[in-house]
Amino acid sequence: MPRYIAPEIEARWQKAWDEAGIFQAKRTGGKPKYYVLEMFPYPSGKLHMGHVRNYTMGDVIARYKLSTGHNVLHPMGFDAFGMPAENAAMASGGHPKDWTYSNIDTMVEQMKPLGLSLDWSRMFATCDPEYYGQQQALFLDFLEKGLVYRKNAVVNWDPIDMTVLANEQVENGRGWRSGALVERRELTQWFFKISDFSEELLSALDTLENWPAKVRLMQENWIGKSRGLQFSFERTGGGAPIEVYTTRPDTLMGASFVGISPDHPIAKALEAESEEVAAFVAECRKGGTTEEAIETAEKLGYDTGIRVKHPLKPDWELPVWIANFILMDYGTGAIFACPAHDQRDLDFCRKYDLPVTNAFFALEEDAPVATEALVPPKSEKVRWVDHFAGLTEATGEDAINATVDFAEKAGWGQGVTKYRLRDWGLSRQRYWGCPIPVVHCEDCGVVPEKKENLPIALPYDEGGKPIDFSVPGNPLDRHPTWRDCACPSCGKPAQRETDTMDTFVDSSWYFARFTAPRAETPTDMAEAEYWMNVDQYIGGIEHAILHLLYSRFFARAMHICGHLPEKSKEPFDALFTQGMVTHAIYKTRELVERTDSNTGEKSTVIKDKFHYPDDVVQLSYNGIDVVALKSTFEEHGMSVDVDNERRAIHALVYQNPGLAVEVVPSAKMSKSKNNVVDPLHIISSFGADTARWFVLSDSPPERDVEWTASGAEAAHKHLNRVWNLCDRIGEMDRNAEGEGDEELLREMHKCIRDVTLGIDSFGFNAAIAKLYAFTGTLSKSKASYKVQRQAVMTLAQLMSPMTPHLAEDIWNHQGGEGLCATAPWPVADDAMLVEDTVTLPIQINGKRRGEIEVAKDLDKAEVEKLALAHEAVQKALNGSAPKKVIVVPGRIVNVVA
Repeated sequence: MPRYIAPEIEARWQKAWDEAGIFQAKRTGGKPKYYVLEMFPYPSGKLHMGHVRNYTMGDVIARYKLSTGHNVLHPMGFDAFGMPAENAAMASGGHPKDWTYSNIDTMVEQMKPLGLSLDWSRMFATCDPEYYGQQQALFLDFLEKGLVYRKNAVVNWDPIDMTVLANEQVENGRGWRSGALVERRELTQWFFKISDFSEELLSALDTLENWPAKVRLMQENWIGKSRGLQFSFERTGGGAPIEVYTTRPDTLMGASFVGISPDHPIAKALEAESEEVAAFVAECRKGGTTEEAIETAEKLGYDTGIRVKHPLKPDWELPVWIANFILMDYGTGAIFACPAHDQRDLDFCRKYDLPVTNAFFALEEDAPVATEALVPPKSEKVRWVDHFAGLTEATGEDAINATVDFAEKAGWGQGVTKYRLRDWGLSRQRYWGCPIPVVHCEDCGVVPEKKENLPIALPYDEGGKPIDFSVPGNPLDRHPTWRDCACPSCGKPAQRETDTMDTFVDSSWYFARFTAPRAETPTDMAEAEYWMNVDQYIGGIEHAILHLLYSRFFARAMHICGHLPEKSKEPFDALFTQGMVTHAIYKTRELVERTDSNTGEKSTVIKDKFHYPDDVVQLSYNGIDVVALKSTFEEHGMSVDVDNERRAIHALVYQNPGLAVEVVPSAKMSKSKNNVVDPLHIISSFGADTARWFVLSDSPPERDVEWTASGAEAAHKHLNRVWNLCDRIGEMDRNAEGEGDEELLREMHKCIRDVTLGIDSFGFNAAIAKLYAFTGTLSKSKASYKVQRQAVMTLAQLMSPMTPHLAEDIWNHQGGEGLCATAPWPVADDAMLVEDTVTLPIQINGKRRGEIEVAKDLDKAEVEKLALAHEAVQKALNGSAPKKVIVVPGRIVNVVA
């Protein structure tokens, strides 16, 4: 058998799998189905080891299920619309479409050498007109069912680029590209009615038993069900009352002021009348629109001069302030502030010298609030001050309920259940996205496009000339041959909607499209009935809220519109969130000149510069480590490979700290930080199986794993060991008798059981640990050729989901029938798992100090004698008798010394 040359082996078996078509999903009669899906990637053009880990996990499950007799659907696609492509076009003068499809081609070329069991015939990108045309059909169906609507909403507006910015495009209150101060502007936007499903999305979380508890909790918090009180403050000078909603009505006696959003109708009315108010509101509208951006911004307030009456004490008047931290789209856009028990309110009151009154104290506390608000858990008892419902000591939960009951009986308030979840704004004012399929007609209004006209494809050029992405704003707004059209209803001149859809829409139903990717409707119901639900979904925890929540909403909406069966309203039966692959970041600092786009003023700032791992070298002398750029050697005419020159550079860098490279350990791999490891480099050096084995074996899959060159080398050495073991067994005398056949078979069946349990439970690292151990057992075995051959072929099958190429070659070398990938999964023989002996750990005063191996049916008294004779027990007792000995048959011996 020739030596282990991974690239040759891997190319050969990938070709064999392709020619056999074993990974194409088929509805073969009589077999159960299994649908495994990894969250699909964005086509950045660069695969990294984080991708490898994610897809290898799914591949292990897919290959295992194929071996256990399932029809397996394991597809791949690309989440291809969005800002990065348009940014690249702005920077390079190219086109987002060309950039995207070029990157897809590159990433497919990078993926295929990994030997993933993907059905490539089902591949699509969300920027394919065939895909987003069906997405447009879904939009029209949702519109018909009342699941989509338009309304005015506050957005981030870049006044120089003249476009709406997503929250992630706002950096320190400025547009990421122009550097202009961002404004909050009210525009007409399209929305999905996800809030109508708040209770259903919340209650259904209890059915998702195979989802991580932390993900369900994150979704529960995002939906944010709360019971509170809705009531109105009467204005002292007349006018419409100010309605508020609060989840802490129990703190009403600590009210300091009433606050309204800058977008509240009262604020807008004052803005129209007063230049001073208008200027203040304009200042408030600078910055981001997210709760996080508003919470972290400097608190700004304006006293409107309006006063309102406290509902419990009409002679107690509260001032009404406009405050920049109040959101119009949550509750009523107005609040009452209780600074003693809300840090945000307290910061505001300290700034504007407003009163702070305690509604309660901690049970052991009498002092007034100083610098921090007292915000205990609602389940904690506190001592109430002048509570109108007569409470003295009670929890916040009890006080809330008592307050709501009191207000309802008195007739000035109503208990209301609300949700934090807001409707999903899907409008994006950019080119590279799915066009919203409606037309604006002066006579007919907003008119849905006819389905026979779909897809409404994006224009590639403008009058034969490339679209100029360097011009600020949305190119669709200035593209007359695309924008101008005939009204689908009356035929008169009209204009297309130039907003495109949020890219979350693209990824909210792709799992359903994979069941019939070439269907002429969004789904083929027969295929959806068979393949849905996704049995195992795998992806990053960063998508635990919005992507999964939106997908759950979309599945329900698709069911309402007849595109998914009832069972698929929850589309993902099981979810696994994998850890990241990390690598050290190497950075230096440089001075960069920056020009303010508003003032033209120039300034110099210090900026981090990130370097690839291959660009740096670690130097160690006399116990001192420094990391230097390889370019430092070149600048001084020195070589990285010459020891005395490495020593000289070490001294130079050590004496000049500015030349040193700062190392940030174990950071998430990120293209922007240049700490990615190219899988193709690893594959060319060691092979795909080495990369797969390493990312699965180093830590539990839900935890982070740090990629190191030494770890990859160790994995490669082990696979060489397995290869050599197969070669040795192949050279054995076929007729020679051995010894220890039964012992080896017992270990083999234990390994089958343990690896199967490991894969079934996502304990891939635990399964690999068993494979390491069994490899060691087999390498030392003196069993007969027949039994060793059976053992190494079983080892190959058990390794096949993790290292499919090596397993296939071993299987072939040992004369296995057909392909290892399609061979039935080995089943442990229960009879071979019965143990005659058992290993019992010995605990001394609660700490494990040793173990003994005893006959399984040995009498408790005999077990006790053996335990007391153990060296560790004798040492602990030091000649004294034990206080107590507890024998738990088959499990443990506890000795109390």
